[in-house]
Amino acid sequence: MNIKYIDLIEQTFDFPQQEFKVENGYLQFHDIDLMQLVKMYGAPLKFTYLPKISENIINAKEWFNNTIKKLNYNGKYHYCYCTKSSHFKYVLDEALKNDIHIETSSAFDIDIVKSLKKSGKIKEDTYVLCNGFKRDQYIANIVSLIDGGHKNCIPIIDNYEELDLILDETSSKFNIGIRIASEEEPKFEFYTSRLGIGYKDITTFYEKEVATNPQVDLKMLHFFINTGIKDNAYYWNELTKCLKVYIALKKICPTLNSLNIGGGFPIKNSLAFDYDYEYMIEEIMGQIKIACDEAGVDTPDIFTEFGSYTVGEASGGIYEVLYQKKQNDREKWNMINSSFITTLPDSWAINKRFIMLPINKWNDKYERVLLGGLTCDSDDYYNSEQHTNAIYLPVYNKKETLYIGFFNTGAYQESIGGFGGLQHCLIPNPKHVLIDRNENGDLTTQLFKEQQKSEEFLSILGY
Repeated sequence: MNIKYIDLIEQTFDFPQQEFKVENGYLQFHDIDLMQLVKMYGAPLKFTYLPKISENIINAKEWFNNTIKKLNYNGKYHYCYCTKSSHFKYVLDEALKNDIHIETSSAFDIDIVKSLKKSGKIKEDTYVLCNGFKRDQYIANIVSLIDGGHKNCIPIIDNYEELDLILDETSSKFNIGIRIASEEEPKFEFYTSRLGIGYKDITTFYEKEVATNPQVDLKMLHFFINTGIKDNAYYWNELTKCLKVYIALKKICPTLNSLNIGGGFPIKNSLAFDYDYEYMIEEIMGQIKIACDEAGVDTPDIFTEFGSYTVGEASGGIYEVLYQKKQNDREKWNMINSSFITTLPDSWAINKRFIMLPINKWNDKYERVLLGGLTCDSDDYYNSEQHTNAIYLPVYNKKETLYIGFFNTGAYQESIGGFGGLQHCLIPNPKHVLIDRNENGDLTTQLFKEQQKSEEFLSILGY
């Protein structure tokens, strides 16, 4: 009988996969011996495999540029990184190796941009696209970039007042973008995104506020769907409405030359994940080209702002199963030595699922379990996978510690979880390790941050 955990995985999925394989009963991730990593650094442990960031950027740029050639598309492609996905310096340092641009969302983002400029990581011709609702400090920081001569700083206008707020602070000539307030899917609790200006109002706004002002040029129309880039009727309908606005604007605005389709590329959240990135890129650019050609306007340069896609698949977390609690005849709780609320906040806040696999004991029998965190909170649990309504893991055995890993957790989790700050029930942030490859292709590891200590919590709390 096929009763081992590895049998369950192999008969359920196409396995091994590009990033996952098993050797001698131990899981490997991008050829990283995860059990050896645990022996070196212990658990709980967060890790980031830096080469995956560059790999995803390179793939996307290649897909878009190949599509440009295939469609004979008259425009360029620009890859921007959405910094709010992960602001860490090690992420930006790796991403910026690949000739990319930056999208910001708040005032302090600009301070990061200035730091990266000072170190030579961001050049004068790097696009800095400033999204988000802008007031006071954010406006002042954007203006400091513009007045400092950064010609490719483009504030994306979110509401009717923002342009005047910027004009009040600078006499320099600058470029802007305008964000479309997209209409959300019917299942949403609201009809229209709070971000941007409505479809029907953008042309009027341009004519009244921009066209007559020699200090400002409109360069970009920004379009983003909250649910991401999906091959469904809703996405294609919203893209069509966006293109109608772009074409109408282009006919009266000769400086408009760029369309920003935002972020939204999904990342792998299950071993059953299946998404054809190349097909979606070709369909999107094909529709843009057809619409512009039929209207007799030039096709725009294409910008994207991929955040989760850039950094999400680079990171993971490893936990030790401390104990198994049998609360009744059917439910077995495997208790981990950390907290889902503090280390994987999206798992309980928005019920997001990540890839979860054991690190060891792949040749053992398996059982159905629930996973519980350390906090004194009923919501600190994980009870299903993306592809099934249950969790299966190797059978718990006190004599051999079971380690489990959550993968593709690199986007948003540290920021939302408040990295380095207070944590729910004072459960500390785990140790964080950076993994890279040297010039010979050999794996290297570096401790980025030790596990939080009691003294750090007490200092924040004023003790």
